[in-house]
Amino acid sequence: MIKDNQRYFNRLHLLVDAVVVALSYSLAWLIKFKTPFANTEPGVTALSVATYFSALYFIVPGYVLLYYFFNMYTPKRATRRKYEISSIFKANTVGVFLFMVMLFAVKQEHFSRSLIFIFYVINIILTTLSRSMIRNGLQYFRKKGYNLKYVLLVGYSRAAEEYITRINANPQWGYVVRGILDDRVPGGTLYKGVKVLGRIDNLLYILPENKLDEIAVTLALEDYDRLERIVDLCEKSGVHTKFIPDYNSLVPSRPYTEDLMGLPVINIRYVPLTNTLNWVAKRAVDVVGSFCGIIISSPIMLVTVLLIKCTSRGPVIFKQERVGLHNKPFKMYKFRTMELQKTSQEQKAWTVKDDPRVTKVGKLLRRTSLDELPQLFNILAGEMSLVGPRPERPLFVEKFREEIPRYMIKHQVRPGLTGWAQINGYRGDTSIRKRIEYDIFYIENWTMGLDIKIMFLTVFKGFINKNAY
Repeated sequence: MIKDNQRYFNRLHLLVDAVVVALSYSLAWLIKFKTPFANTEPGVTALSVATYFSALYFIVPGYVLLYYFFNMYTPKRATRRKYEISSIFKANTVGVFLFMVMLFAVKQEHFSRSLIFIFYVINIILTTLSRSMIRNGLQYFRKKGYNLKYVLLVGYSRAAEEYITRINANPQWGYVVRGILDDRVPGGTLYKGVKVLGRIDNLLYILPENKLDEIAVTLALEDYDRLERIVDLCEKSGVHTKFIPDYNSLVPSRPYTEDLMGLPVINIRYVPLTNTLNWVAKRAVDVVGSFCGIIISSPIMLVTVLLIKCTSRGPVIFKQERVGLHNKPFKMYKFRTMELQKTSQEQKAWTVKDDPRVTKVGKLLRRTSLDELPQLFNILAGEMSLVGPRPERPLFVEKFREEIPRYMIKHQVRPGLTGWAQINGYRGDTSIRKRIEYDIFYIENWTMGLDIKIMFLTVFKGFINKNAY
């Protein structure tokens, strides 16, 4: 069974990591001392080859231990590759720091610091490559029907259906759902090839056979009074048991938990930008970015002002009330792209394709998103951010808050000039529900790296968009 294979595989993985660490260190030494481009630091030649390589007695087991602490030996069938790469980077960074501290503690000032840096870079690259090769190899064998994990679902619910859907869509994970046990749904009922095998009490006969690798408890909400008994029964059999809640539409993919004197508390929504350091860092980027943006784009804005003035009657800047952070209204600035109209006409609907209200210059400005440039002043004033969910008018906020679940979550952060939804094509007259899905993903998974990625992609995908009318 897979339980035995996993033990041997972990040992093999550990051995591969140890070899990669030793190889990376050896390559770093060769590059440092044996290449034509070798740069000798003062004093480093005072150490012998034996002294340098004796460090491997500490480095190899030390790095394997660090990889263990960073959970790099736990099964990650369905874990995204980027999380493994992140763990590799963190473990190596901590490893180099500890090695430098150790050298300082033993007062070894002749050990080459550049060799350590070269080792750091090479080891990250080679470990990432080796683990990617192992991951790709395992995925290939799992698609061919080897190294599979057999799972039984207890309870027919939305959670069970979503779990089966994802398993079927990702054969490289190597999961096979044997069936479902449920008391409400008749036996023989099929969902995407998975059959309801019988009642939940059948666990008493199925578990002793020991032919399963996992039990996934996917009870419907109305059956949660049976949860404790079922989990207790599964754990007594020694089968790995996991719980897939039937309220995943409420709980995010990475819930924020608290320990209230032994009582686990799950926060329904974790917003990284509520952290003061994150907030300050993002605001600093907004101030510097908007200030630089105003200076760089000032010639374009000046030309745009002249074009609007020369081609249509009315003000250059169009101000419209939008809903921002914590549901507070603010005036958002844009270059005017429509003919002058009454306020009641302005508010009746958003712009659609071939809207007769848009001027000829306005069409160009909207198509290239140049009409959004005045929002750099909103960002400088703290009403908006460079990246975030796009703000909406109050009347649409009132409408969507009743129609779309979790719509108001977007107001827990500052609205943005560009956003995750926009670079994925959801702007203009597109699905509001899909837009909100992308906005919530951004809010729950915010990092400075994600902001940089969005700003970078905006240059290539966000300015010119087929949905910008």
